[in-house]
Order: sequence, then structure tokens, then C-alpha cells
Amino acid sequence: MVDTSAPTGREETLRAVPRPDGTSPRALVLGATGYIGGRLVPRLLAAGYRVRVLARDASRVANHEWGNRVEVTEGVAEDAEAMAAAVEDVDVLYYLVHSMAAGKAFESADQTAARTVATAAAAASVGRIIYLGGLHPDDAPLSAHLRSRVEVGDIFLRSGVPSLVLQAGVVIGSGSASFEMVRHLTEVLPYMPAPKWVRNHIQPIAVRDVMHYLLGAARVPADVNTAVDIGGPDVLRYGQMMNGYAVEAGLKQRGIAALPVLTPRLASHWVNLVTPIPAALARPLVESLQNDCVMKDHDVDGLIPPPEQGLTPYRQAVKLALGRIREDEVETSWQDADVLGAPSDPLASDPEWAGRTVYTDARSTETSAPPESLWHVIQAIGGENGWYSSPVLWAIRGWMDKLVGGVGLARGRRSRGRLMVGDALDFWRVEAIEPGSLLRLRAEMKVPGTAWLELRATPTPTGSRYDQRAIFFPLGLAGRLYWLAVLPFHGFIFSGMAARITAAAEQRTDAAAGGAAPDDAAAVAAEKAEAAA
Repeated sequence: MVDTSAPTGREETLRAVPRPDGTSPRALVLGATGYIGGRLVPRLLAAGYRVRVLARDASRVANHEWGNRVEVTEGVAEDAEAMAAAVEDVDVLYYLVHSMAAGKAFESADQTAARTVATAAAAASVGRIIYLGGLHPDDAPLSAHLRSRVEVGDIFLRSGVPSLVLQAGVVIGSGSASFEMVRHLTEVLPYMPAPKWVRNHIQPIAVRDVMHYLLGAARVPADVNTAVDIGGPDVLRYGQMMNGYAVEAGLKQRGIAALPVLTPRLASHWVNLVTPIPAALARPLVESLQNDCVMKDHDVDGLIPPPEQGLTPYRQAVKLALGRIREDEVETSWQDADVLGAPSDPLASDPEWAGRTVYTDARSTETSAPPESLWHVIQAIGGENGWYSSPVLWAIRGWMDKLVGGVGLARGRRSRGRLMVGDALDFWRVEAIEPGSLLRLRAEMKVPGTAWLELRATPTPTGSRYDQRAIFFPLGLAGRLYWLAVLPFHGFIFSGMAARITAAAEQRTDAAAGGAAPDDAAAVAAEKAEAAA
């Protein structure tokens, strides 16, 4: 749950300062559905700000707990018209947009978006721009992604709008890409041949402290226009971060050998294969570790005092993150970011398919389980619960996707028990949910076409009916050949899914009727279904 309790003591400096007319100031957040933005928005609301967000898809905002408490402007940062509407009557603008997973033209795209935002903000007399950039050395060549962050910060500092660029290093928190990379590398590998950058010094920062600085940035004096470094209290080698994680996770210390032959490209592929982090995201993360990245000074303390309780030590940040994961309270995740190149258009209605090549695999099964039991199994699918059929075939498909640069099956899900539109679900993305009746997933694996999977629960006089439909729109000859190649496996995968999902719903119903707790019943049902697979 989000902590929205009132600040006390020094934390009062984070509260919104009312406008001269007594109204609350308005904050515009770009990147509100991302890892940092999704955590910042509820804290801005708790601090007394009116919040507006710019989002490509308003439905993704609406599904957040805070979705009905913010204004939404649909559009993207590169769209001058959308930005002109978004910045109207705005006091402070948070720019939390990064193209870490973008293609080769990301630097140009970054600069275009930043200039569009800066121009719109200046024209609307926005009071302040706050940008979360990257911690970096001044005397060494930078990776393309770090260089791009510096360039974006410079654009805002030259915009004529007072700007504060917060340059942060590795962010540690449940669901952050950096934390997940450390977590999976440490847990999977008892001994790790690693690039020489494991010896570099890094200054990680807890996500809660990033929130502190972002909130405090809105309160700095109006004449401040500068970039400052932010970081936690510990300076560590990357290898020390991994072994610090091991201690908090109850694992043995890991042996780490620094090898000079592992280039950033090779290392990013290694990270891609060993962790859920896809290659497109792993590479900029790895590249950012090529140099020592520590704070050059503590000038930020003169603008934003540290939290009253002090900055969070690295191992404490790891402990807090692990606690969130155990309690299934991961607030936001790196998975929330859109996947570059993955289809984003929603599934068209059936009548619109007329005249198009489309392949479907439809299954329907009657069950004595009530619709609520069936829905419970449907909405818990994927991640640790699996896909209720042929786990080996699903695993092979996930590895194949990883090998060609896709997200793979290990991406999992943010929450074990909850889903909302926009959530990642292994190599799917939740496109639509009608609670109790429909879950529609859009494929984000690498395929020559676009694919969806629909799961439905419909009440019947004797229980419910489970409807399952896989839909594939092929792209050219490659798409048609792909469908024909996987068709033999559909009989194992999709028929097994239908049978075992309904069986799990019935087992859950029987267990609940026998006095078991609903959650225990669900676990038993899932365990039996996986064993049967």
C-alpha cells in the first residue's frame, strides 16, 4: 500500500505551498504510468498538489488506485499540441520519461521530446521543471544512454524555465530494473563470471529517497536552475551490491570473477538470458555501469535537506524491497514500461476482421464451478502460477523469445493476486479486464504478426462456461508459416489450458466447500493443475 500519511517535522518541507489565491498548486507528471511516476503521483496528491498526467492511453491511468483523483491529458511528449494542453495552468512539471528500451534513434527522440516539452512549458510560464537524470562522471566517455540523459537535462536548464535536474544512480526498490538485475543475478548464479565493471564504485539510492528528493524539488527557491547529484549513504562496488543482496536474502556469499573479455554487448546478452530483464533494457543498464558513478558533491543538501530519519542504507533498501515482494505489495515495476516494437493497437471487434487473414484457436468447456471460482483462476494465471499446461513447451517458447531479443517468459507479473490494464504478464500485456468475466492479453513476444489471448467466464444454470480464444493476425508469408509451425503444439497447450483451468476452479470450489481458506484452496488447485501438466 502507498504511504500517504501526513509528513511531520522536517518532512513538512515536502508539502505543497498554496498559490497566492489559496488554491493548491498543480503538478504535471510525464511518465506517470512508469516505475518512478507511478509512485510519485500518489505522494504528490498526499502532499496537497492537484495532479495532471500526460498519458498515451487514459485507460492505463484509470486502473491505478489514484486514477480517479488526477486529470488526464492524452498524448505523448513529442506532440506539441498535446503538450500545449497539458501545461496550461501548471506550477511544476515532472519529466520522468526515458527511452532506455528505445531503438537506435533514441538520442534524437529524447531531444525532440525534451525540446517540445521545454518550449510548451516556457510558453505557458510553468514555474519549474524537475527532471530525473542519471549520475555520471564528468571526466570519462559516457554511454549513449547516459549521454542522452545529460543532453536532456541541458535542454531544460537552457529552456528559460527554472529547472532542477536530479542526477541519480542505481535505484533500489521492489520492481526497479536495477534491483531485479541484482536479485536475479545473485539468486541464479552461485558463482558469477562477470565483466570488469563489477569492480567499479556505485552509489545506489533507495526509491523512497528518490521520492523524497522529487517532492522536495518542487519547493526549492524560484531562482534555482541547476543540476545536482543524489545518492544513498553507501558507496559500493557492484560485486558488493550483489553480496549485500545475498546476505539480506539469506543466501551464501557469491564468488565473482571479473573478466576483461566481457564487453557491454556480451554482458547485456548474458543479463538478458539469466534475468527477466530484456536485452533492450539490459544493455543501457550495463553500459551505465562502465564507469564509477558516485556523487561529486552534496550540493543537494543546501536545496533539499535529507529525510528526517536519514538516507536509507543499501542493505536496508534491499530488505524493504524483499519485504514488499513477500507481501505482494510491489507498487510499480520496470515491467510497466511499454516494450519497443511490440504491438500497441487494441484487438479490433470481430466484424472488422472481414476480408483479413486471421487465425484463431477457440476452446469452450462447461464446469460445475461457479463463475467467481473460475474467474479467480483466470485472473491469477501466469507468473509463479504458470499457464496450466505444458510448462516445458511454455518455457521453450520463452527461451526462444529471449534469444531473439524479446522479453521472454520470466518477466512474470507485478502482483500475484491482482491484475489491471497495462500490467505485464510474462510475454503478454493486459489489454482489457472485465472483472469476473473477461481477461484479454496482447502478445509482446517476437512474432511475425500480432496475437491476443482471451479468457472468459460466463455463468450457466449449472455453474459456468470457460471460453478461451487465441487470435493471430499474420504478417506476410512469415506470419502464415509461423502459425502453421506452431499449430501442432496448440493441441497440447490450449486444450490442456482449458481442461486444467476448469479443473482448478472445481478443485478450488470443492476445497472451499470443505472448509479450506479460499487462498489455500487456490494454491491447492494450482498445484494440482501444474502437477497434472
